[in-house]
Amino acid sequence: MKPGKYMLHRRSQYDSTQIMYRAEELVNAASNRYKITVQVANRAKRRRYEELDSIDDPMMKPVLRAIVEMSDEITQPEIIGDDQTSYSSRGK
Repeated sequence: MKPGKYMLHRRSQYDSTQIMYRAEELVNAASNRYKITVQVANRAKRRRYEELDSIDDPMMKPVLRAIVEMSDEITQPEIIGDDQTSYSSRGK
C-alpha cells in the first residue's frame, strides 16, 4: 500500500472549509481578534500536553480541535453550562 493513499483515508472528519467557517465564526464573535487567536493557541497547547497518550483522533491537529471546540461553545452555550451566566447575574 502506498503511503499517500493510506494517509488520505485517515484524514480528520472535518474538511478545511468547515474549519475555515468555524474559525471565521470565532473571530466574528470575538471583540478582539488578537485575544481569540491567543485563546485558541493556548487551548491547543494545553490540549496537546494533556492528551499526549490519548488516541481519540491522532490525525486532528490540536489547533483544529481547539477551533472546533471553541466554535461549538459559542454556537451551543449549553456545552459550557450556566456557570458564566450565573456569575454575571450574581453581581447585579
